[in-house]
Amino acid sequence: MKTMALPPRFLRSTANDKIRSMPAQFNSLGISFQYPDNWTLDDSDALLGRKSVTVYSPGGAFWSVAIHSSTADPEKLATAIVDTMRKEYQGLEAQEIEECVVGHDLFGYDLAFYCLDLTNTAHVRSLRFAHTTYTIYCQAEDREYEQVKRLFEAMTITLLNGLKDRPGV
Repeated sequence: MKTMALPPRFLRSTANDKIRSMPAQFNSLGISFQYPDNWTLDDSDALLGRKSVTVYSPGGAFWSVAIHSSTADPEKLATAIVDTMRKEYQGLEAQEIEECVVGHDLFGYDLAFYCLDLTNTAHVRSLRFAHTTYTIYCQAEDREYEQVKRLFEAMTITLLNGLKDRPGV
């Protein structure tokens, strides 16, 4: 199992890797996470009663979290996403991943596929915590991915750190 440990500098801006600070905060649906202030928050699903929220980068990359009941199986959720994507994207490559991020065991997949003749990288991770199952999905066209992968990791870490403060959610 891979353990994710990011250096503290990943939240600071640097000219070389274009990483921004993360001052914007989402705090609703029983979850909280930080995201870059120049990304766009879409909580329209939450407003319609679905428990999910997505943030989009200016370049089109996105990070999303969906909230499910505790009876939802994390592995089945992650596998269902991959199965759905296989139907949409021929030649999709999927590598099963188990990792520990800030004390939480996550199951999921790293994905690679073509969309509109561009290569894309995506990650799906799922976990059960307290009385809830969460699915985290992020995706970027490969040219943007290198610029946003640390931001994806940081958003996931802030989400998971917030779960520690909300036992029994």
